[in-house]
Amino acid sequence: MSDDSEQAPVDARAELRRRDRGKEDAWVRAFLRAVPYGFLATVDDSGQPFLNSNLFYYDEARHCVYLHTARTGRTRENLDRGDKVSFSVAAMGRLLPAAEALEFSVEYAGVVVFGRGHVVDDRDESVQALRALLARYAPHLRYGVDYRAVTDAELKRTAVYRVDIQSWSGKQKEVAPDFPGAFELPPVAVPFKG
Repeated sequence: MSDDSEQAPVDARAELRRRDRGKEDAWVRAFLRAVPYGFLATVDDSGQPFLNSNLFYYDEARHCVYLHTARTGRTRENLDRGDKVSFSVAAMGRLLPAAEALEFSVEYAGVVVFGRGHVVDDRDESVQALRALLARYAPHLRYGVDYRAVTDAELKRTAVYRVDIQSWSGKQKEVAPDFPGAFELPPVAVPFKG
């Protein structure tokens, strides 16, 4: 990790086994701004982990991640019981064939965040987070012009969640562009028709 004063605190949860693939905090911040969706991990009272995939916004100034989902459901229930969460984002590059099955690999990049999850109860913070989400995913559209501003009725139907980041780690496996036999998987079309 860098000596950057804005670096997330280092703790055992964020230690990497493959330190040679570890990335600096500036890279982690850039990756969180670039990746389109992430996975929030919570745990229920029986210890069962639960993942919720969702769009998100990384608020660099506040050093947190915002997302939203239904007012009721597993995410909300789990956060009401305990605030320890993880949040993860990843991207997959080319597959890397080898002469031995054990040596097959893949290019990848990813970030894991450890922190405290909260339901945002403050109206202004909720609206600000929702506006930031909309600006991130529809930057060509204008809030209050191309679509209606967030209303109180809408705030009653959705919940905004904030993950206060305590620590993080980022890693990436990258190989030469001319890696022999490297290939990409075709993208999965959505809507998916099995």
